[in-house]
Formats: sequence, C-alpha cells, structure tokens
Amino acid sequence: MIIIDPTVRKAIFNDGISAFPDECCGFLFGKENGAGHRSITEILVVNNAKEGDKRRRFAISPLDYLRAEQYADEQELLLLGVYHSHPNHPAIPSEHDRVAAQPFFSYVIVSIVEGKPDDLRSWRLTDDASFIEENVGIVTYS
Repeated sequence: MIIIDPTVRKAIFNDGISAFPDECCGFLFGKENGAGHRSITEILVVNNAKEGDKRRRFAISPLDYLRAEQYADEQELLLLGVYHSHPNHPAIPSEHDRVAAQPFFSYVIVSIVEGKPDDLRSWRLTDDASFIEENVGIVTYS
C-alpha cells in the first residue's frame, strides 16, 4: 500500500495540469515501514528532459536523479519512486514505462484529461518485470 499525503497528491495533479499537454515528472519521497507500506510526504518536481515530443514520453536527467538522492539523504527520507502524467490517457503504465522502470520504485501516474485531473494510480515492478498496481490509501485529517 502507498499513502500519498493530500497536499502531495494535489501538487502532483497541479504539475500535470501545468505541463499539459506534455507529460510532467518528478520524484516521490517518504518513509516505508517494515511491512512495506509506503507514505509519500514530499515530491520534487523536475523538468521533463525528453527531447522532441513530450506529449507521450518523459525523461529524467541523470543530474536530477543525483539531486533527488542527495535531497533524500539531507531530509532523512527515502527516494521511493517517480511520478509522471498521461495527458488524455488512462493512469496505466505503457510498455515504454515498464521497460524503463526500476525495481523498488513506486510509479505514480496521473491521468490529465483536457487539462483537468482525472485519476491517480500507482504501480510497482515485479521480479518478472511486469507491473502490479499498488493500493493507494487516502489520508484524512480530523
């Protein structure tokens, strides 16, 4: 299970809206307990470094990966994954997403339809290099 803080969820959607019709991308930071449950408390928005058409692909530069690792160390958080948007497409990973994925990371995908937030789902790569969907928990503050 992955729990995404409501302010983080909103920030991910806002990044997707701002980037529309291109794909946005960024990093996910937080904690993981002994049972493998993840809590995402921060994101780092990065520039989509894909050259050419960014409406169907994203890329993150090696320098941004390095900065994300350093940020996680400084904040005593774990770098738990990457998010990106699918403009006018469902929040389901493409074959390109699967091939580029790394074990351990969570892959949060937001669907942005005609510039408006539609869906948010999270995926993890299995040992046989396929994706399984993670349950996304909702945090409520009383």
